Amino acid sequence: MSIILRPVITEKATNDSEKNNRYAFFVHPKANKIQIKDAIKETYGVDVLEVRTLISAPKIKSRYTKKGFQTGKTNKLKKAIVQLEEGQEIDLYGNI
Repeated sequence: MSIILRPVITEKATNDSEKNNRYAFFVHPKANKIQIKDAIKETYGVDVLEVRTLISAPKIKSRYTKKGFQTGKTNKLKKAIVQLEEGQEIDLYGNI
């Protein structure tokens, strides 16, 4: 099971990383804070000060088509916001 799925690249997450040294990642929905902390430390080689997690609920979408009423939903996502020790950073844009 891969704990870290991908980093969150949004304007809000980028501003948070520049000003407050916090980085956001999409993580596996069943991962806990200790596993996330260890995975960040192993992958990027940085010391983690704090981990905050949040789960976004799936969104239900429906529409009416020729074949009738169609419903579907998006996936449930879990995000982790990781605060690093002072003076450390993660280079997310280095391999572009």
